Amino acid sequence: MRAKPDDQQTARREPSAAEISEISRREVLTRAMQLAGLAAASRAGAVLARDPATIDGSASPTAHDADTAHGSDTVRDPDTAIWDAHTHLAGVSGSVEQRTDRLLQCARHVGIERLVVFMGTSFVGDPSPDELRKQNDQVLQAIAHAPTRVMGMVYLNPKHPTASLDELDRCVANGPMVGVKLWIAMRCSRPELDPIIRRAVGLRVPVLQHAYNRVGENLPGESSCEDVAELAARHPDATFICAHAGNDWERGIRAIRSRSNVSIDICGSDPTAGFVEMAVRELGAHRVLYGSDAGGRSFASQLAKVYSANLSDAGRALIFGGNLRRMLAAALARPQNQVS
Repeated sequence: MRAKPDDQQTARREPSAAEISEISRREVLTRAMQLAGLAAASRAGAVLARDPATIDGSASPTAHDADTAHGSDTVRDPDTAIWDAHTHLAGVSGSVEQRTDRLLQCARHVGIERLVVFMGTSFVGDPSPDELRKQNDQVLQAIAHAPTRVMGMVYLNPKHPTASLDELDRCVANGPMVGVKLWIAMRCSRPELDPIIRRAVGLRVPVLQHAYNRVGENLPGESSCEDVAELAARHPDATFICAHAGNDWERGIRAIRSRSNVSIDICGSDPTAGFVEMAVRELGAHRVLYGSDAGGRSFASQLAKVYSANLSDAGRALIFGGNLRRMLAAALARPQNQVS
């Protein structure tokens, strides 16, 4: 019997393989975000009930928000507090102080206690010595504005070795910063980086290197995870953080797996199922750090990667802050970093 026209229009069609893949991806992302939201709500329910409009930025920080964002009403177990290893002032509007308040306010809503901030209010991939100083001054300004919640890493450019070493001394040896940030001015496998790394080792601070393994060609000067592994092999006594795990995280994790002095941070990509589990399986939980890449990425989407992963409580605690606290212990013990 011939189907009626209406029956033909409503006849069930089997989804294609591509559609099934996209449906599965959406389900994974939705579930991960739900888990992140539930976990965050359990930590910040009272705050959300008080001022829910601030979640989407529709309300400006009040004096009370700024005060509590800086930690005056934050009481958490120091062994399980969430520390974010990777945030930026860029991507948020306003003055340095306003940007800092906004980041801290949003972080507080989802249970994040402290932020590591690097680079200034704009992204400059190949900064001059004057630009380096300007960008680092802006981070110093953020630290001064919220010293109990903001930490900083000094932004350097290996094309300017003297200026970079001077900034290392100014901001780390004689200042409050706790690490080194390297971006895309030069591939990190180049020998020009060696003086910077040796100085970081002497100061006992980690080096966070941006790394991407793009589908096409990397940006000029942009490092891959293989570059990070090569640099780490030359400096086995240095501590490295391979930022983003290369974005192509399966390849990135394998590239740095044999270098025990390299950890990854997990920021800067969608909360894809299996990312954190693979990292823990291949590297160990002690080599995986939570980071958000805020204000380019949301805190919640990156928290979801950890909350939705099948981890032990001890492993999750290491990723959320234990590993970063270990890496920064020497820097935070310096007199200039003793804040109450």
